[in-house]
Amino acid sequence: MATTRRVTVALAATVILALTGCAQSNGATSSSSASTTPAAVASAPLPAPFNTDKAVEIALVRQSGAGDYFEGWGAGAAAQAKAANIHLTISDARNDNAKQASDLEQAIANKPDAIIVDHGLTDTLQPLITKAVAAGIPIAVYDLALTDATGVVTTSQSDESMATGVLDQLIKDVGDGAKVGYVSATGYAALDRRAVIWKQYVTEHKLDQVFSTGKVTESTATDNIPLVDAALKQNPDVQAIFAPYDEITKGVVQAVTQNNLQGKVKVYGIDISNADLDVILADKSPWVATSATDPAAVGAGVVRSIALKLAGQLYKDDVQFPAVTITQDFLTSKSIKTITDLRNAEPALSLDDIAVADWLPAVS
Repeated sequence: MATTRRVTVALAATVILALTGCAQSNGATSSSSASTTPAAVASAPLPAPFNTDKAVEIALVRQSGAGDYFEGWGAGAAAQAKAANIHLTISDARNDNAKQASDLEQAIANKPDAIIVDHGLTDTLQPLITKAVAAGIPIAVYDLALTDATGVVTTSQSDESMATGVLDQLIKDVGDGAKVGYVSATGYAALDRRAVIWKQYVTEHKLDQVFSTGKVTESTATDNIPLVDAALKQNPDVQAIFAPYDEITKGVVQAVTQNNLQGKVKVYGIDISNADLDVILADKSPWVATSATDPAAVGAGVVRSIALKLAGQLYKDDVQFPAVTITQDFLTSKSIKTITDLRNAEPALSLDDIAVADWLPAVS
């Protein structure tokens, strides 16, 4: 459904368009409190099942993590749901795989009009997703690798393009053969896809990977600081670190700073949020580039994708969301301080031409 575009963000450099990629909730919530307004007014009659006074019932089964990226994603989903007359019931397992399975079981039993599954583990969720499809419930997944996606709307960032964008910047900054570190985790669909590209760059650019570490937890940023601190103490001559998830990136930045290496080590991440911008723009911050979407726009886009499926207007069950590679220099040159500033400076982040229809405009 979505197509990759290329745009230019100028600070004497081309910013590469890639495809990236959650409201934290500890129980069932409704989208009724969302305050975001549509970016455009619907200009066509509503199709079934949206053309009645009864709200469409959609269950959002989440596996979110720490950080305001996930909060922004959920807020965008809730805002788009409100604009489309969708009653969104949200559950969030917060790194508890058994709870997410139970949440999905309950959602299937409630027989909503559709289900969205946000993140999670393949082995845990695949049997239940297959069960939902067999029960005739339309289902969409975001950033979840499936062994059988038959009948499922799959949505994601193109992690290949995203990683390529920021790693091109790394090579431009430090060159072939540089000493590099890698901080990530395995078992997560997005991180595993980004790892494939990292390995290619290491080989093709003869990078000297001097360490690999990292993990995802309920406190990812904090828990990665000691891991990276130990790696830096053993490898103080490392020139660049790739940390392809913003919560990990923030832990890496802290470790680099406490080792007084911010003038020597450049950090490259993925994702963006207001908190991330604060870190990138801090004095002498080593975080010099990231590749990202506006998470709220992505959450909204996932809701639109399943809405179009329900209306019989989604003609390809694979939707990807384009992102831009953003440098510290670009943010500084444009005096960007917030995600709102960033969206104003780079309209492509709004995703207002992805998974939309005349009756279903994107929220802003």
